[in-house]
Amino acid sequence: MRIATVWRLGIKELWGLVRTPALLVLILFAFSLQIYVAATATPFTLNKAPISIVDEDVSPLSARIATAFYLPWFTPPQTITLSQMNRRMDAGIDTFTLVIPAGFQRDLLAGAEPAIQLNVDATRMTQAFTGAGYVQAIVAGEVAEFARRYRAEEVPPVDLVLRARFNPELNPGWFGAMMEVVNNVSLLSVILAGAALIRERERGTIEHLLVMPVTPVEIMVGKIWPMALVVLGAVLFSMTIVVQAWLDIPVAGSLWLLMAGAALQLFATTSLGILLATVAGSMPQFGLLLMLVLFPLQILAGGLTPVENMPDALRWAMSAAPDTHFVSLAQAVLFRGAGLDTVWPQLASLAAIGTAFFALSLWRFRKSLG
Repeated sequence: MRIATVWRLGIKELWGLVRTPALLVLILFAFSLQIYVAATATPFTLNKAPISIVDEDVSPLSARIATAFYLPWFTPPQTITLSQMNRRMDAGIDTFTLVIPAGFQRDLLAGAEPAIQLNVDATRMTQAFTGAGYVQAIVAGEVAEFARRYRAEEVPPVDLVLRARFNPELNPGWFGAMMEVVNNVSLLSVILAGAALIRERERGTIEHLLVMPVTPVEIMVGKIWPMALVVLGAVLFSMTIVVQAWLDIPVAGSLWLLMAGAALQLFATTSLGILLATVAGSMPQFGLLLMLVLFPLQILAGGLTPVENMPDALRWAMSAAPDTHFVSLAQAVLFRGAGLDTVWPQLASLAAIGTAFFALSLWRFRKSLG
């Protein structure tokens, strides 16, 4: 393999990328605005959930319960009638509707243990599962304080002192922004590398390369290093400008150690992109393969749910995926400030998986050329 040839082939790919505005816009959006959206949007927490109250009791206790729901968890409650409840929930106006029956306060003071009905729109899954617990806790707290006739915090029998490590404010934006950068590394690198090879095939320029004094390994490396370099530069821009400067999210560990892990991850994922491009016959087929491969990789890599929660067979299978090791490395470096002595097994795994993907992709590429 001649370095000069690989260099010229890589420069050709960079010029091809510059002449493709759609890919440039995709890269810019994925590592800027998309990171901001992932940090500021909170889909996994209760936020401004619409709630209405059917108050048939019209008592001081029911009014007290109605005023206990406030931003940012809930929108200001709307007082409606029982005949309006089903229509509003069918229209998607309310996620929660609390029905306080007549005589609720009277029965409570008499010790009759009255019931309150909570209607939940379970099609809004995140808000339904989380919000039902919030509503139950709020109503139970207000009723208990009303029955005691004074407002005070209950003293638990055991004092539990909570100390949140690595994210003291429990800010979900920290996790969302950094994991979005990690996921976009795999997404963009596979797309760019695979699209570069399919573009050569669809335009017929792959035959032009074959009549030149170049080898398949030179062609393949000439497509891998420029796309990896572009994504690596986008990661550095996103972590320094978007995450640290714009969103003001601290990075606990060494950014350069993360970049080293990202370089090995790009070596594996760009090779995977070439492999998928050799299997697909056209760009639409390549897009379908991306859906079948990338989505399971990102969902099961540990960025959304811990790998330890998965079944043993699935966890063993995902150990062969580069995303699993890169997510583990990124979380250790970005959140816990881990050093090389901690993440070297992930670096070694990424290098081994990348080498295997590169060899398999090269074999498939040579077979497709033949």
